[in-house]
Amino acid sequence: MARIAVATFQHETNTFAPSKATYAAFVQGGGWPPLTTGAEIPEVVRGLNVPMAGFLVAARMDGHSPVPLVFANATPSAHVTADAFERITRTLLKRLEAAGPVDGVYLDLHGAMVTERYDDGDGEIISRVRRMVGERVPIVCSLDLHANVSPRMFMLADGLVAYRTYPHVDMMETGARAADLLFAILRRGEKPHKEFRRFDFLIPLTAQCTMINPGDKLYGELGKLETQAKAFLSFAPGFPAADVPDCGPTCFGMGFDKSQLDLALETFRRRVADEEENFEAEFLGPEAAVKEAIIASRDASGPVILADTQDNPGAGGNGDSTGLLAAMLTFRVPRALIGLLYDPEAAIRAHQAGMGRELEFSLGARSGTPGVHPVVGKWTVERLSNGEFTCTGPFYRGMQMKLGPMAALRRDDVTLVVSSTKVQAADMVMFTHLGLDPNYFTMIGLKSSVHFRAHFQAIASKIIIVAAPGPNAADPSTLPWARLRRGIRLKPKGPGFGLDEAVA
Repeated sequence: MARIAVATFQHETNTFAPSKATYAAFVQGGGWPPLTTGAEIPEVVRGLNVPMAGFLVAARMDGHSPVPLVFANATPSAHVTADAFERITRTLLKRLEAAGPVDGVYLDLHGAMVTERYDDGDGEIISRVRRMVGERVPIVCSLDLHANVSPRMFMLADGLVAYRTYPHVDMMETGARAADLLFAILRRGEKPHKEFRRFDFLIPLTAQCTMINPGDKLYGELGKLETQAKAFLSFAPGFPAADVPDCGPTCFGMGFDKSQLDLALETFRRRVADEEENFEAEFLGPEAAVKEAIIASRDASGPVILADTQDNPGAGGNGDSTGLLAAMLTFRVPRALIGLLYDPEAAIRAHQAGMGRELEFSLGARSGTPGVHPVVGKWTVERLSNGEFTCTGPFYRGMQMKLGPMAALRRDDVTLVVSSTKVQAADMVMFTHLGLDPNYFTMIGLKSSVHFRAHFQAIASKIIIVAAPGPNAADPSTLPWARLRRGIRLKPKGPGFGLDEAVA
């Protein structure tokens, strides 16, 4: 039986976002469990769709003894503050030192963490752990599909294993795959061979979805190549909103047969390169999107979903932009639903007034994002909640949300859900716990890029990606890049990228 130190420290950093990840953001957790240390971690993550949960189950089944150190995750945003990074990393290392000798280390990282001091926050974490445990002890990390994997991360870790689905419905499964790799290293008593490849173009977030091609096809082929090579292969399309030299897609693998590993990874690299022009990202401005949705909804059997991708809290948005909301009101959309708008002040005022009251609100536009203006007018308070509920969808499965005061406000035939915590609208319970049935509505606006598909795609008659003003650029080439490595293209080659009215 091996003693294995385990820790989660995750953050997806959008360096163009309006607000940073403070220590308090990790303590609160956003849509994730709050900052937790030591023996409480297994119970906090039990049954959740998070990598740590999958690793711990696999460790118990294989007879190993996990030593939990820290669990820290915060909603994506701009840089992790130096204070937050040092306090959490220091806690991790102190607990690792106190644990005494360990046979292995499992780190559940994101792979796209940027801090106020470090472009490669994940690499810095691995480096500090490596210095403490030495070269002999194997370190295996699970990574997000959007990881911007650096050569430093690859060099320092003995194994890296990334998610294979977007929406990320396989996070728990990825933790188990990371466990398989670490246990194989321990059984064999040797480190695996490693291979790493980079691509010279950025892939927009919405084009990375694995419920559509080319993602669906590519990950299917990756699994087949992995089986043939008896290796552990990963493809990370990257997070295209981090202005650091290591931003961009990578593929990498670990295996004990070097020739088979090299052949498999090079074969996959060529397949991704061949698909470059098929990574399409089509989107509409808010008014054009609403017009198209109105037409599509006339004979539809289910709601038309409008994904407000540029204000996605899951990619650094603050959840307070109003472009799509304003368009819905302008066109007086019948039976429209939109959320979650991050506006704690509005939520509290609604609670103070009570259900059935009509109030004048100035909604949204709290973070000062250029081009975003508050929506001012009278709204009726339809529903209220304390923001506490358990998610049931494939992405947030089992997550116990504590979003603070929430309210459903109605103006004309548009229902808006406001919350006191910013979180991606990727689970139907965010609406149903307020008594709002998504199936009733003809049009639903969601502050999400892709994760909403895990729970909402089954009821959608049509999905339209909307590019209303916001900090998560649907088209990476529109961002004011300054530090990308030379030679990387800001978008894939191909005609299917964006529309002229995308940022109307």
